[in-house]
Amino acid sequence: MKTINKEPAVLPGNRMKVNTGILLEYRTHRLRKRRFILGLMAAVCLLGTWSITLGPLKLSIAEVYSTLLSRFFPDYFAPHSELAQRTIWYMRLPRLLTGLAAGFNLAVAGAVMQPLLRNPLASPFTLGISAGAGFGASLAILFGKGMGGGYLVVVNAFVFSLLSSMIILGLTQYKAVSPQSMVLAGIALAYLFQAGTTMMQYFAESWAVAEVVFWLVGSLSKATWSSLSVILPVTVCCVPYLLMKSKELNVMTTGDEVSKSLGVNVKKTRILLLVITSLLTATIICFTGTIGFVGLVAPHIARMILGGDNRYVILSAGLIGALLLSGADIAATHIIPPVVIPIGVMTSFMGVPLFIYLIMKNRTEFWQ
Repeated sequence: MKTINKEPAVLPGNRMKVNTGILLEYRTHRLRKRRFILGLMAAVCLLGTWSITLGPLKLSIAEVYSTLLSRFFPDYFAPHSELAQRTIWYMRLPRLLTGLAAGFNLAVAGAVMQPLLRNPLASPFTLGISAGAGFGASLAILFGKGMGGGYLVVVNAFVFSLLSSMIILGLTQYKAVSPQSMVLAGIALAYLFQAGTTMMQYFAESWAVAEVVFWLVGSLSKATWSSLSVILPVTVCCVPYLLMKSKELNVMTTGDEVSKSLGVNVKKTRILLLVITSLLTATIICFTGTIGFVGLVAPHIARMILGGDNRYVILSAGLIGALLLSGADIAATHIIPPVVIPIGVMTSFMGVPLFIYLIMKNRTEFWQ
């Protein structure tokens, strides 16, 4: 006798119910992600407003908004005082916007680099960008060598930060290297630039060495509207393009061979995204100095909450980075008043325990 295996038939009506249930669950999950991003935006606005009220000149939130709006609608709003207007517009607001832009750009760069290089430790500094900027700034401060005139330090830091990325990208043109090899080459370049910086400090005058150390630890104290006129346009131009490429970035996390089979030009996309993320990072570093851990920690927080879909991770990581850096700046300026702790030191103090917590909470490959 023949044994006939009969599978239960799925009626068309049941199949439709199953498909509708999956679609409803997907839409609910997507709505939660969008609500989370909107919540982050609201948190950034609230924290930014609160940070402007803090300082030797105490201001209420109503006075802050009244002073800000009086700049654009003088017939309807009046500034709290002339002192408040100058304090907000020329000191606190540029510092706040620079901190938010720095945290946002560094975190977005890290959120792109980690899946792009398929390495959970990838960050804006993995390719030696930070060390290159430090070497260029040290060269300008200690010996006055470089280009840029009055902006010698800024231009030097920008050029050398991009130089490190160009060297790595040059290796990919010379020989097809894996993402892991690119990370290792970046680490080697970082040590090389750090050795050069240390050598210059060894032979320099003590006052110049102190200035280099101050630059290397990072600071928002030199934030101005002129620096924001460079940072904000770069952010507006680069970040939307990275968001447009998020779908291709999702595909590239599966591996180069799979990505190629799905029609993604892996080599071209990797080079282009690395150039853009390097530009974002270099633009921030040359004005603020080196600020660590934001570009490493923020993307991990976003992925642990939202999963691995880069369409949502990139933007949410940027907002988390802005929150982290803004919060670190508030802590740095108010823990030991009137002493202002360097922002790079504060982000390290905050980032190390937070990163260890993330590792212990999820011991699998939490970056995916």
